[in-house]
Amino acid sequence: MTHWNGTILGPPNSSHENRIYSLTIECGPEYPERPPVVRFISKINLPCVDQSTGLVLASKFPTLGAWKRSYSMEILLLELRKEMANGANRKLIQPSEGETF
Repeated sequence: MTHWNGTILGPPNSSHENRIYSLTIECGPEYPERPPVVRFISKINLPCVDQSTGLVLASKFPTLGAWKRSYSMEILLLELRKEMANGANRKLIQPSEGETF
């Protein structure tokens, strides 16, 4: 099970509210020792997401940057949702709904 599809419902009281975000998760041969590669399909404006590719940057997203073998796909998705709701990120202007990378 290498390739996964994920969905995140935008957190309430944020610019992500009522949006559904799709992403892919690819677990390489060294998973779970190494983090998966996470890429948004739905366009999203977050500091931890490369704006040209949708790739979640491990250097800017602590869950990937400090990956632990015990982390699950659920934790990964929940932490991304928390990032959306976090302080300055919750008010960031977002691309039009339905746009993709």
